[in-house]
Amino acid sequence: MIIELINTGSELMLGRVLNTHQQWLCRQFANLGYLVSRAVVVPDTAQAIESAVGEALGRADLLIVTGGLGPTSDDLTRELIAKLLGKSLHEDSAVLAHIATFFEQRKRRMPERTRVQALVPEGATVLHNPHGTAPGLALQVQPNPFRSGKPGWLVMLPGPPRELRPMFIESVVPLLRQVLPPPNLFVCRTLRVTGLGESLVEEKVAGPLAKLVQAGLELGYCARPGQVDVRLAARNADAPKLLAEAEAIVRARLGAHIYGEEEEEIEDVLIRRLTERRQTLAVAESCTGGCIAHRLTNVPGASQVLLAGFVTYSNQSKQKLLNVSPLILVEHGAVSQAVALQMAEGAREQTGADFALSITGIAGPTGGTVAKPVGTVFIGLAGPFPTIVEHNLNPFDRATFKNVTAQQALDLLRRTVLKAV
Repeated sequence: MIIELINTGSELMLGRVLNTHQQWLCRQFANLGYLVSRAVVVPDTAQAIESAVGEALGRADLLIVTGGLGPTSDDLTRELIAKLLGKSLHEDSAVLAHIATFFEQRKRRMPERTRVQALVPEGATVLHNPHGTAPGLALQVQPNPFRSGKPGWLVMLPGPPRELRPMFIESVVPLLRQVLPPPNLFVCRTLRVTGLGESLVEEKVAGPLAKLVQAGLELGYCARPGQVDVRLAARNADAPKLLAEAEAIVRARLGAHIYGEEEEEIEDVLIRRLTERRQTLAVAESCTGGCIAHRLTNVPGASQVLLAGFVTYSNQSKQKLLNVSPLILVEHGAVSQAVALQMAEGAREQTGADFALSITGIAGPTGGTVAKPVGTVFIGLAGPFPTIVEHNLNPFDRATFKNVTAQQALDLLRRTVLKAV
């Protein structure tokens, strides 16, 4: 089966917006047992879109086109594809009613131009969009003017990720399973690892998995700041058995470095487990500027766990809000084991939380010394035990430094409190 993606958008070609659609959609397809054969990005011009769509329909059994379904003058996808396939457009009353309701609920005037989003090509199935105004559209291309004797499916999805992603999961996936089921049994499992680099992860698992790879196991690694994903997949009749054996080996070799599965983030695991234990947390951050609190509050139910977050960037705020000793600051400096310890203990004392995490460090690119180079960080954890402080060196750009350091802090809490050792 040939599957192709076309992402439209001049902003993608100019580098103004990151193309997350390709990565996300390819991953979704792979998890479902499909492989994307080709993915291209084209600007919002009639020639580019018509050429790319016509060429793809000459090969693909399924074509996904993203973007260009909105109400502005550069949103051309709907009209161009209808014209290309010789399909008339009609105004769908249900889509128009949804658009009107969308604006009414937000107490905003509905611009007349938004009516264009209610135009549906002849024969197309409307994919509901509860998160926006532009519906998705699915169309069986039969007859296919670009591939004689072979029909295909064409799906148009809106550009904003918050609209595209739920639409794909809720509408496109059921359609695919019905009209284009995957050709083979496919089983896939992703194990998420933290505290080890990609090369070390491979060193630990590749050898023990070699025989299973020869038997058809697909083994892959994906490194990202602070973690590595190990992907196990198989596509034959023995796939479930093969995957179960492989997962047992990986878990035995990597142990507590595995914090979760599939799309789980470490903060998801922590919020769930601390909620189950009815335990609470406070965080005190300096160089990470609230990154831990941000990640925790992205998880539904975080209010049951997180009591407070302090961003104490200056020495004065460390003293005033967390009772850090001015003498300790003078003697050891703000970036030190002693200050991280007092920050964690101060946050726990101020909030009454069961546990408190603290971070103080040098994000760079300036401010480092020979004794404390850029990337130096101290992470504290206070609880009903002697306070722990870890010293790490994360010499990355500021954004990566913040994410990696936050990951290390959350993992310290996981390893210590949840006994993942």
